[in-house]
Amino acid sequence: MWGFLLRPATRRPLISLVVAVGGLVALALPALDMNLKATQVDDFPRSLSTMRTCDRPVDAFPSTANTDTVAVRVPAGESEQLRTRMARLSESVRQDPLFATDSPPRIRYSADGRGAVLEAGTPTAPGTDPARDSVTRLRADLVPDALRGVPGVEYAVGGAQAEDMDYTSNLNSRLPLVIGGVFALTFLIILLAFRSVVVAMTTVVLNLLSVAASFGFLCLVFQRNWAEDLLDFTSTGHVVSWVPILPFVILSGLSLDYHVFVVSRIRESVVAGMTTKNSVVDGITRTAGVVTGAAAVMVAVFATFGTLTFIEMKQIGVGLAVAIVIDATIIRISAHGGPEPQARPRSSVAVRARHGGGSPVCRSEDRRKNPPAACPPDRGNPTLPNPCTAPQVTRARFGRFP
Repeated sequence: MWGFLLRPATRRPLISLVVAVGGLVALALPALDMNLKATQVDDFPRSLSTMRTCDRPVDAFPSTANTDTVAVRVPAGESEQLRTRMARLSESVRQDPLFATDSPPRIRYSADGRGAVLEAGTPTAPGTDPARDSVTRLRADLVPDALRGVPGVEYAVGGAQAEDMDYTSNLNSRLPLVIGGVFALTFLIILLAFRSVVVAMTTVVLNLLSVAASFGFLCLVFQRNWAEDLLDFTSTGHVVSWVPILPFVILSGLSLDYHVFVVSRIRESVVAGMTTKNSVVDGITRTAGVVTGAAAVMVAVFATFGTLTFIEMKQIGVGLAVAIVIDATIIRISAHGGPEPQARPRSSVAVRARHGGGSPVCRSEDRRKNPPAACPPDRGNPTLPNPCTAPQVTRARFGRFP
């Protein structure tokens, strides 16, 4: 089967590569609109009895749906001014339509009078646009205006919504560093293993496309509602903040593992004297059973996550399953069926001298199709000895690309 799938890629490598990369880029485009948000109470399915119980007091007391907290600390001797400024802040919050109107803000002071905490309720649950606006309003306008001019004052705005915003912002700022670090290590490992900048760069680029395509598919499924009935979920319009980084690191490790495995078999065939094109087909077909079997097992396992109730588990399962399918099919064919690298054995004598002797490999199917007397020499290098008539057929020792 893999010989049939590889035929277009080996006959028209550039066209196949352009088509594959174009398809992956198209699938990755929705990831540009990825909306990350930490899971909040409203994101859990209402089919759970615990969530229906949680909704009752919120419906009865809407001002307690979410609470923003402002913590303030001043130097010694500024206690009176702290109380004056906190009263001013409480009045500003009470008059702002983003905050609850049926319950005034609550203020608590520390025993030494240097610290104060203001709790302001909002009528909307965390994760909604009004809840995010209330935190932004406190941080950008209300708190700075109320405390302006107080010497040595320190303050912070917290609460469930502020935690969500800060957590997501931190992930957004750190995720590029994690991705860059993983790809840099991938490039270095492949470069040291195969001594080929082209192979290392191709690995990094195609892994990046694979990850981006899986992120794009996540956005297509979970930020829209067309797959709700299929996967039995209600779209929240976002991807959970910590979900993308988990499939990324898992996929990077799995992809690097099988990529080294496949390329090693290809290199063995090149070292043994086969042409690059034949080595690609031979290496992929020889490893197809192991790689495809492992991919099928992982896809089956991760796909079961999509049957779970919680949205995080669904996103992890669907993201990983799709990523592995892409990596084990499109990426495998594109990465190894593209244009031939320039590095080749200089001669059969150099190959045998450098890699410990031995004749080029004769595949068992070549012997079945062609009797030893009729088996022709390698077409890519007619000077090589006929592998099918060699009296001792041994595999060249594992080594680097010449």
